[in-house]
Amino acid sequence: MGRLKHAIIIAILVALSALGLRALFVYIFALPVAASAEAGPIDSMFNGHFWALSLLFALIMVLMLYSAFVFRRREGDETDGPHMHGNTALEIGWTIVPTFVVLGFGVWGAITLNDITSPKANEMTVNVTGKQWVWSFSYPESDNILSGELVLPVDRTTVLKMRAEDVLHSFWVPEFRVKQDLVPGKETTLRITPTEVGEYQLKCAEICGLNHTQMVATVRVLDNADYLVWVAEKSA
Repeated sequence: MGRLKHAIIIAILVALSALGLRALFVYIFALPVAASAEAGPIDSMFNGHFWALSLLFALIMVLMLYSAFVFRRREGDETDGPHMHGNTALEIGWTIVPTFVVLGFGVWGAITLNDITSPKANEMTVNVTGKQWVWSFSYPESDNILSGELVLPVDRTTVLKMRAEDVLHSFWVPEFRVKQDLVPGKETTLRITPTEVGEYQLKCAEICGLNHTQMVATVRVLDNADYLVWVAEKSA
């Protein structure tokens, strides 16, 4: 069998294996519903990484298994295999290509991070306080009303200004994709633009003590009319 035929077969097997692995990753690593504008570019990066992992794993395994099966020693063959002293072009290729792939993902990540963290027009501010083991929220633009749940208007960017009163905590709503640590003595910020009306759960993603797993809070995303009603009720 000629080299070209081997290459074609390997290419087909790699492509099929990569597609199968990608489908498996979709099942194993299923993400929750995307409920924020920031989730879109982040999910795109997830997909890019999953495709890269699928292709790389398929390439390695197909080459290894194909070579072990097709080029195995035949019965009765006692001759030595050909002596190899390296392949300069191959070595340069498998150094340069992964380097550019990693750099590409790095640039992509930097652009995405800048996009989802940069200030947006008409932002609303909410102050977030985390302490063992409870979340609290205040709304400085609405007479500093206080709430034990986070209520946000849909389709409007909210900048969360967050502080920890004791130890490290971490603000994480899986459906929003973004996450940010709360650091004692320092204010950190996080921007969220909810896109789906509904109820979600805020979790602390940093082990913060004995009752860490119970440090949760309800997050409600309301349409603009219902949000104004909620503000009026809390202000009354």
